[in-house]
Amino acid sequence: MNATARRFGPPKGHGRFDYSAIGERMRFQWPGGAKLAFYIGCNLEHFAFGEGLGAALVPSSWASEQPDVPNYTWREYGNRVGVWRCLDLFDDLSLPVGALVNAAMYDHCPQVVMAFAERGDELIAHGHTNAERQGGWPPDEERALLAHCRERMRQAHGRAPQGWLSPWISESALTPDLLHETGYRYTLNWSHDDQPVPMRVRSGARFVSVPYSTELNDVPVFLNHFTGADFVAMAKAQFDVLYREGADSGRVMCLAIHPYLMGTPQRARHLEQILDHVNAHDQVWHTTAGEIAEHFLAYHYDDFVDHAAALAASAGAGRGGAR
Repeated sequence: MNATARRFGPPKGHGRFDYSAIGERMRFQWPGGAKLAFYIGCNLEHFAFGEGLGAALVPSSWASEQPDVPNYTWREYGNRVGVWRCLDLFDDLSLPVGALVNAAMYDHCPQVVMAFAERGDELIAHGHTNAERQGGWPPDEERALLAHCRERMRQAHGRAPQGWLSPWISESALTPDLLHETGYRYTLNWSHDDQPVPMRVRSGARFVSVPYSTELNDVPVFLNHFTGADFVAMAKAQFDVLYREGADSGRVMCLAIHPYLMGTPQRARHLEQILDHVNAHDQVWHTTAGEIAEHFLAYHYDDFVDHAAALAASAGAGRGGAR
């Protein structure tokens, strides 16, 4: 192949799944004929003091040196106060939650994680601490991280987590492969669709991506200086569109929140407004990411793979979907 052909050939791809236009897929509905599978992804995170990564509410010009007390204590407020305010709301509305758990929470404030476990919520692995990201780690170190988080949660609850969200949604080129090889069944890292998507892993086994939200997520919303009212309007708009589209084929909506944001007194009412809007509609499956993954794997995964393979073959794309 000459230089010109290489330059204008297909860009490097990931190989995890083929392109699939949502309107060309097989149609399906969620349990009970629901149009929309709605889940809350509540991030339970712990950060190192005086080092490492961390969301920053206070401008760096205010806190340019470590230890960064203003931003550390803002995040810690979520574990001490904000999360309990959120839990009260979830209890009042009888809503299930997917708790995205840093393993370091078990040493720092285990009662927070146990409160979600006692409610029967799904506990999803979310790395060791959000003070670090795994994307640049060597494969052996990344594998050890995935295995450690899974085992720590298994020891605490008697059941290992089935799903994973990386801190900072950071991945290496091997993360989906390593996730499957260490026992996980689904990932939340890939926010490329409004439906679950079968993903290829090197073992050839069944593995699925469940939609998470990097945009309808309180961290980028509020750190980009939108207001609580803006967040409510965004969430309602997203819900209304997905609910309407779900009449044709089931959709997924994730509301991604962090207690250090939505658990503050000035924002808790905005979270309640969003959830009241969702609850005002009757064809919603209030669920968790794990239940979405399990239902999709049991009832729709193979059909999606076969349908995608037929479309790819008819388009001359060559490769079919993941198995």
